[in-house]
Amino acid sequence: MRLAMSLYRFPLVAIAALLPWSAAQAAVDFAHEVVPILKQYCGKCHTGDSLKGKLSFNTRETLLAGGESGKSVVPGQGAQSELIKRILTKDEFDQMPPEGPRVPPEKIAILKKWIDEGVAWEQGLTLGKRSYEPPLKPRRPALPAAVDNRENPVDRILDHYLATRKLPRPAGVDDAVFIRRASMDIIGLLPTPEELDTFLKDTRPDKRQHLVRELLGRDVDYAEHWLTFWNDLLRNDYSGTGFITGGRKQVSKWLYDALVQNKPYDQFARELIAPPTPESAGFIQGIQWRGDVSAGQTVEIQFAQSVTQTFLGINLKCASCHDSFIDRWTLEEAFNLAAVYSNRPLELHRCDKPTGKMAKAAWLFPELGTIDATAPQAKRLSQLADLMTHADNGRFTRTIVNRLWHRLMGRGIVHPVDAMQTEPWNADLLDHLAVDLVDQKYDLKKTIELIVTSQAYQSAAQVMTKGVDDSGYVYAGPRSKRLTAEQFMDSVWQLTGAAPKKIDAPVSRASRPKAGQAGQPTPTAPTALSAKWIWSQAQANAIPDGATVVFRRELTLSDLPRSAVAAITCDNGYTLFINGKRITAGDNWEAPDSVALLPHLRKGKNELIIVAVNGGNSPNPAALFFEARLIDAQGKVETVGSDDQWEWTVQRPDANGRFRTPPRDWKKAVPVSNPGTWAPRVNDKLLAALGGSGGSGAGS
Repeated sequence: MRLAMSLYRFPLVAIAALLPWSAAQAAVDFAHEVVPILKQYCGKCHTGDSLKGKLSFNTRETLLAGGESGKSVVPGQGAQSELIKRILTKDEFDQMPPEGPRVPPEKIAILKKWIDEGVAWEQGLTLGKRSYEPPLKPRRPALPAAVDNRENPVDRILDHYLATRKLPRPAGVDDAVFIRRASMDIIGLLPTPEELDTFLKDTRPDKRQHLVRELLGRDVDYAEHWLTFWNDLLRNDYSGTGFITGGRKQVSKWLYDALVQNKPYDQFARELIAPPTPESAGFIQGIQWRGDVSAGQTVEIQFAQSVTQTFLGINLKCASCHDSFIDRWTLEEAFNLAAVYSNRPLELHRCDKPTGKMAKAAWLFPELGTIDATAPQAKRLSQLADLMTHADNGRFTRTIVNRLWHRLMGRGIVHPVDAMQTEPWNADLLDHLAVDLVDQKYDLKKTIELIVTSQAYQSAAQVMTKGVDDSGYVYAGPRSKRLTAEQFMDSVWQLTGAAPKKIDAPVSRASRPKAGQAGQPTPTAPTALSAKWIWSQAQANAIPDGATVVFRRELTLSDLPRSAVAAITCDNGYTLFINGKRITAGDNWEAPDSVALLPHLRKGKNELIIVAVNGGNSPNPAALFFEARLIDAQGKVETVGSDDQWEWTVQRPDANGRFRTPPRDWKKAVPVSNPGTWAPRVNDKLLAALGGSGGSGAGS
């Protein structure tokens, strides 16, 4: 079955082997290493309105343009750049800065490396005066008139955007491109050949809308794909730093269930900020580092940074050490937010030095309400959660829809997505998506559906050329995206049937009833097994070693199920074939396998073949167990299990599970008389395997 990479610990060595650089060669951190140097040593003369020699460090563009003496910086040529020469010279008329302390050697090395690496600069950042302040309250923009029956609000806004700039609309993509793009974006998996063929033959004019809804309805596949997105954003992991000493907790089970249930985003955020149970508390608890840490690494400061970056796209890392160089946030604001979480008096530290000033619990936008600094921690967190999800906090909804747009379209409306102080390239588009999310009761799937069903999403990807954004971003369609590591690995596993069989995440991989839909026909994990342990004879205590029995079961489907997953094990080994294709194999009966059947099933007649082999060095017990759960669109569950409806033969098939000469000696399989040999040891594992994803994923 599909085992999403997000549920596993993928070897870091293997990842590193795919990358063209190593940690030792990490690029200079512009915001945290370069900006402070430029502010301290160059800012007085070359930022804001003070531009000596007409040289401005306000933006990358003005810096590269140079001043009266020519270009100051040449990307890729650190040692040859005039900036470095002026910093190094001892000539009192040419040296920079002209007065005060000289730039230390270690900081010169940082600047030189930064120039050598190409003068990286965070988009939207200015060292001059900021003229743009994002609005706080939501705004419902008027939609332009639809053109050519393109009614989707995304298209109405973008068609108007292109028309006012006299730019052409991007061409649309064909059905094959669309199903691949939508499937990879929504559930992280390639469409199967059968799914592709069915979609291409579908003649309904609205088949793309139907496909999108079907993909979004595959709850488990959706959850396992988007789990990686949220793991990164919430800093969630399964092992490693902090777990050894108990100084860190996962939110994996809570997060997985929240995604499977499609928990409303406002509730999702509230449960992370003010956890109702320990399952979601790991996010705000952060990492309790061993030993002494700097003031900016305490769990209280981690809380302030994590909450603002995740839900508001605000980076408080700089402001956690000193007033930020890159935006308007101050040290006091960062520590006051940290005090919302803190259970101890919190003293402000500037650059790790105590200031003598104590923080007071408060949040960044008091115009929406305040926090009672004298209240207990739980009450303060509840107040913060209410303020974060306040109806007038438009920044909360803008941040998440911007992240989704970036994920689906290749570039944020505000870019980068963690710099929401930056002006959007289309405020109407951003604001409409944000208010629509509220209209849809904070259903993130509805936002994804709105974007993916637009003609804008279904357009040809923009061809990126050198310098395309040098004069500012101009929308020209979705941008081509690299596969994420998880999409790449899941695709490889899907094509090769080589996915891992064990997971590290502590989750039960099954559908749950959606939030607020108790009693709806969404199946839960199974609680009992109905299949039998079978062999070619009832007395299976002393089967000769090496004995091979081939089992067959025909399955006729009037329609494809919504999901289909099987649990299988055999003492001692098995190989499973479906419709003339090898699906998976196993040789450890105490570790049952979970297999996604849906990618391999078809309407009409299906043939399941299992080659069962008894191992060992002498006669010993042997038996096969197979149970599948097929769930239709209405949530009805059909069970197909090993029993006397199966047939067996000793004639072996070829490598694809096909017989050159069809056997004529098929006999009825027999439930064994000694199931207690295996059941007590593996029944719980079989139930867990049967509760796995039934989506069209990779092999087991």
